[in-house]
Amino acid sequence: MPRPPRRRSYDQYCAVARALDSVGDRWTLLIVRELLAGPRRYTDLHADLRGVSTDVLASRLKDMERDGLAARRRLPAPVSAYVYELTERGAALLPLVGALAEWGAPALDEPRPTDAVRAHWFAVPLLHRLQAAGVTGTVEVRLPEGEFHLRLAPDGSGPSGYGDGPAPGGGPVTRLELDGATCLAVSRGDLGIEEGVRDGRIGVFGTGVLAAAPAVPPAREARGSRALVDAAGGPSRGGGDQRNGRAR
Repeated sequence: MPRPPRRRSYDQYCAVARALDSVGDRWTLLIVRELLAGPRRYTDLHADLRGVSTDVLASRLKDMERDGLAARRRLPAPVSAYVYELTERGAALLPLVGALAEWGAPALDEPRPTDAVRAHWFAVPLLHRLQAAGVTGTVEVRLPEGEFHLRLAPDGSGPSGYGDGPAPGGGPVTRLELDGATCLAVSRGDLGIEEGVRDGRIGVFGTGVLAAAPAVPPAREARGSRALVDAAGGPSRGGGDQRNGRAR
């Protein structure tokens, strides 16, 4: 069956123009950003994309389905709800969204009074920074606004990505905890991940490259800092967890 005609096009025989025919409309790439974190219901998308009208959101989702970027699927009972999720072609937009985040991060200052804030919106720039630091595996990030998790695959072993909420159980997890100002500094490239860990601005426990970095500078170690917890064999998330010398 032929595709329905596009609503509009740049009508240019150019790969950039063809890409913008699909994702150049207002809100489309932000919907992609949300769906990169996993399947979402229409109501969840509308709640997190504050400012988009119901008509525009529905129109963009239909356009994404038409262009093969997203699909609508019904969840099995007892949920019986519909969710939207990215197709393989839609998920391939992650590097593009990452490049936009890298380019736009220096423009982030203090949030404006009208700005909505969601924790998982920091996932894309942090994914890039952690990849550059050589971090692999599952990383759970906790901010005052919420938490999300990152999946960092070694080169050539599969796709990397992120999800909203805590990391799924069943495997070792490196957990990071930081405040919004620190997360912004990392996203903008003003603070390196390992530097933040060494300075105590980023709490970390678990296994891997980040856990091997000193939690605080050597001058502070005499004041009683403790070793990092091993996520594979250390205490659970309950009150016995320790992180960079602090009890949870």
